[in-house]
Amino acid sequence: MSVANRLASVKVPERIGRHYGLLLPVSTMSLILVILIPLPTPVMDFLLLTNITLSGVVLLTVMYIEGPLAFSSFPSLLLGLTLFRLVLNTATTRLILTNGDAGIVIRTFGSFVASGSLVVAVIIFAIIVVIQFVVITKGATRIAEVAARFTLDGMPGKQMAVDADLNAGSITEEEAKQRRAQITRESDFYGAMDGASKFVRGDAIAGIIITLINIIGGIFVGLIQLNLPLAETLKRFTILTIGDGLVSQIPAFVVSVAAAMIVTRTAEKKSLGDEVIDQLTGQPIALALTALFLGVLALTPLPKVPLFFLGVSLIAIAYLLSQARTQKATAQKQAARAKAASPPIETCLMPDPMELDVGYGMIKLVDRKQGGDLLERITNMRRQIAKEIGIVVPPIRIRDDINLEPNRFVAKIKGIQVGAGEALPEHLLAINAGAATEKISGIETKEPAFGLPAVWIEEEQRHEAEHRNYTVVECSSVVSTYLTEVIKQHADELLTRQEVNRLLDNLREKAPKLVEEVVPDVLKPGEIQTVLQALLRERVPIRDLESILETIGNWAARTKDAEILTEYARNALARTLCQLNKADDGKIHCITLDPSVEEMMSKSIERTEHGSVLVMPPELQGRVVEAMRRKVEEVIPTNKGRPPAVLCPPQIRIWVRKLIEAALPTVPVLSYNEIVRSFQVESHGMVVLTDEG
Repeated sequence: MSVANRLASVKVPERIGRHYGLLLPVSTMSLILVILIPLPTPVMDFLLLTNITLSGVVLLTVMYIEGPLAFSSFPSLLLGLTLFRLVLNTATTRLILTNGDAGIVIRTFGSFVASGSLVVAVIIFAIIVVIQFVVITKGATRIAEVAARFTLDGMPGKQMAVDADLNAGSITEEEAKQRRAQITRESDFYGAMDGASKFVRGDAIAGIIITLINIIGGIFVGLIQLNLPLAETLKRFTILTIGDGLVSQIPAFVVSVAAAMIVTRTAEKKSLGDEVIDQLTGQPIALALTALFLGVLALTPLPKVPLFFLGVSLIAIAYLLSQARTQKATAQKQAARAKAASPPIETCLMPDPMELDVGYGMIKLVDRKQGGDLLERITNMRRQIAKEIGIVVPPIRIRDDINLEPNRFVAKIKGIQVGAGEALPEHLLAINAGAATEKISGIETKEPAFGLPAVWIEEEQRHEAEHRNYTVVECSSVVSTYLTEVIKQHADELLTRQEVNRLLDNLREKAPKLVEEVVPDVLKPGEIQTVLQALLRERVPIRDLESILETIGNWAARTKDAEILTEYARNALARTLCQLNKADDGKIHCITLDPSVEEMMSKSIERTEHGSVLVMPPELQGRVVEAMRRKVEEVIPTNKGRPPAVLCPPQIRIWVRKLIEAALPTVPVLSYNEIVRSFQVESHGMVVLTDEG
């Protein structure tokens, strides 16, 4: 809270409050009267002490503000204080030259500070002027110039950053206005400080010139007008002039220091004292090394007691700071453990997108210290899935569960189990993909991801298993492969609305006009999400989001039916679909439907305003599914263990897929429109509905 705000919050009588703003204008106009009207010495003493008081208040205020903009009125105040000092210089000059006396304050500074010696007074005055003019004023002026230049040069970039955050939705319109106002205030402040620093420099020069004029004028008045001896003239007028110079230059020196401090302040939200102490004592080792240096100096003829006192003090401070830092680090670790052990109750409302719970026997697969590489494999797996199907898999949280069997793992999506398996960390898995020539000894099992026959073997049996045409994989690879298959099966559930918007934001950088044209005027993100989820449900990659969005955007003007839009999107991805279903020989192996089955299914589809419905009797549906299952099982052995695709007309493709989704989830269903000419198709038979089934 600024000083002005605190003063404004103080309750004052209403009559005084109405005229509160007249204080500064009246004070400023009174300065003219001080120049024109000779003032009594008591009044002059009060004004000189007021000048010293204001300078001290300004210096301490600069130390305690949290940033330069918290004292944005400083440039104007600096000008006012400079004018105030020059006016007082003029008034005191009149009193010195006319009365030979300018009050107790100037007389005290001239005699007490100078120790009654003219030479000492001149030297002290010269030192203060040199320090202020050569060091403080020159440095503050240069810093103000550089700060003003860089602030003004960086202003367009800051404005563009605000506009970018506003367009991205990171900030509100009100926050954008506040940040723009802050940028404007910052540029105005440093620009004003650049000009105000010239007043400080001019004040130092004026102080020197006024003092020289007063000395020369005093000598002239003493010798010519008052007929005083030279020695008495020098003692009276020079001491008074030097006292006058000290009275004006000391407050000027204080204000110059304040000006230098405020332009060298950083944007830390703390007072200057706290900032300096925190940073100066932030490295206890520096204090300890300094104490060691003082110990070396104690071996010289320098005074031992001060060096010993300072060295011991630094060591004590360094020790206390180290202890405080250790205690703070320990407290932070304990707080982190406590937070992890008992997370806030709000976290229970938001389940993790994906989890992997493992038994205690599998912890070594996760622990890097024990040589576990499961975390690295999962990271690579997430990257590979992004390349293959076009979605970013959310981070997978891995937990050890004492309720599980030692070698068991469970995959969960949003807190619900979607799969489980077993793995032996100390073993390798030898998988029989159909090419194994002989059996191998070991623990027989099923490969978790695809259900292939496999055997857990020892490391020493690797070469033997590979020689017998087994595929040998490590335990962590088994788990990561299983997770990959689970993710592909449930990719549509992982594609949240937030992820869809992120994908659209990425596409906006590549094709901004397309996204602007379609979203949200033609299709809302939720409608796009439905289409993308339908594609992922059949394991169709959505990496080519540009083609998908362009296609469904073209057809959305005619229909908003998600199933129809999905079919159009599949047609746009026909080459991708053919590539996915191409076998090693370059052909697409498939089975087709008997024309009577196609006609029967086509007649069973009813179109409504809410979409299409299959009205085929359940018994007939079961017969069709069973016929397809038998045909697929018949073809698999001749197709190297790979299920063939079902090829059918586009009008019934979606319903064929829905019929076999539960019984044959891994069998792809393609329409004739999705076959690209450059791909060869080999049919392995036709699904015929016989009387037996």
